[in-house]
Amino acid sequence: MAIPITVDALIDGAVVEQARIEYKESWNPEAIVHTLCAFANDIDNWGGGYIVVGVEEEGGRPKKPVKGVSPDSLDAIQKNLLRLCHSIRPLYLPACEPVRYEGKDLLLIWAPGGYERPYRAPVSLGKGSADAACYVRRFSNTVKASDADLRELASIGGNIPFDDRVNHRSKMSDLRFGRMADYLNKIGSSLRYEGMSPDEIAVDIKVADGPREDVRPLNVGLMFFSDDPADFFREALIEVVDIPDPTGKGMVERTFRGPLDQQLSDALRYLQNNVIAEVVVKRPDEAEASRVYNYPYAAVEEALCNAVYHRSYQIPEPITVRVEADRLSITSFPGPDRSITDDNLAHCRLVARRYRNRRIGDFLKELKLAEGRNTGVPTMLAALEANGSPKPVFETDAERSFFCVTFGLSPEFAAATTLNATEAPEGESLKEGKSSGSRKRRTREELRSAVTAELVERERSMSEIARVLGYTKANDTLRSVIEELVDEGVLERDDASSTSPNAKIRLSGSKQSVSG
Repeated sequence: MAIPITVDALIDGAVVEQARIEYKESWNPEAIVHTLCAFANDIDNWGGGYIVVGVEEEGGRPKKPVKGVSPDSLDAIQKNLLRLCHSIRPLYLPACEPVRYEGKDLLLIWAPGGYERPYRAPVSLGKGSADAACYVRRFSNTVKASDADLRELASIGGNIPFDDRVNHRSKMSDLRFGRMADYLNKIGSSLRYEGMSPDEIAVDIKVADGPREDVRPLNVGLMFFSDDPADFFREALIEVVDIPDPTGKGMVERTFRGPLDQQLSDALRYLQNNVIAEVVVKRPDEAEASRVYNYPYAAVEEALCNAVYHRSYQIPEPITVRVEADRLSITSFPGPDRSITDDNLAHCRLVARRYRNRRIGDFLKELKLAEGRNTGVPTMLAALEANGSPKPVFETDAERSFFCVTFGLSPEFAAATTLNATEAPEGESLKEGKSSGSRKRRTREELRSAVTAELVERERSMSEIARVLGYTKANDTLRSVIEELVDEGVLERDDASSTSPNAKIRLSGSKQSVSG
């Protein structure tokens, strides 16, 4: 069975945390069966791990050049591996695949977290030894489980994470072959070259499971490879509510749905194009001008990605992004794990021992949409500090029923936009050649008036209108305003059937203005 991640990514990349990878210089049956048992027990719900045979380890990292294993020994090693797996109780069978790396032969073993925890393996493979023990991973080490570990394994043994469960309300045809093929192509997996059936691919990448006669999708498969996860998990979507005015005037609501990676990317793209704004400021102690954002995109990206990663898909509530005049907040359900204390939240230290959706996290990391283990919040804080923004506010309640991350407006951005609005002559911010420092968020009515004002003297294309209004390109709101004005007969195009951003747009007839 092939493995849905390349050996290059395991040796050279940062897709999988090092604590989940074990490098073995040579075939060492006893050490390997202990590590397989530890990955199968998966006490921290990391998603199991990988063993790479033929690579020497130095300081926790693979040592190059790799030594490899003899091609003549690969078949014997795999047969030995099968015998080792039958010594694990309950029976546990990982996936293995001979691979080539820098001209050397290696054996790659994928050991996902098992469904029948706790697992036990022989303490010794010597003759006459009958002792068995549970093994777990502690950081990058395989160790015997302590009494506390055994109690924890017993408590979580029947608690398979929701994203890793079989969905008995679905059928294999709900998984889209094209989406799986696109995913495999993005991560560079060899699976896409094997000419396998969609069902075989789904089983191999662990998004389907069950007896041969009744294989069905796992929840994580439906979340990433169905047309719309909300068909199976109510409110599995992202809602963005933009409220520029406290009264609700000019409010814009958008809903993003589809596979989790798609809705996340679409929502982030919308926020980047329609919400994130910048000003150019000149600081007295710096030679060059700096760009300051209302909310740094990297911080918003991390917070929204974390919401998709850590929310519960059993709670029928969407992820909500609320944009107000002076803040942006992201709310998801439920709240953080209780191992994260209120003091941790107050000091922005969100280090979770156990993840709610281990498989969702694996897919997001492989698609480069999520950071490695516990690195998202530090990335967020660094982006806010670099932008001069205040620290985020993390909120939940005593029951941990929700989690809200709020970003405050950058003080420098607020001061610069207030100064521009005060000092610039009326309408000046709409003229060509102005820097992004004069750009401000407008209500829909203000945008209608601004568009028609720019067409009084001459016709322009949609791209030109966007540029003179201070946007890098025509965003969704601007396009919808222009379409609205065309439908009302206020504006007209050279070619009425063309929606190209380069098609010329003018005021209709003798109309020279439009009221809000």
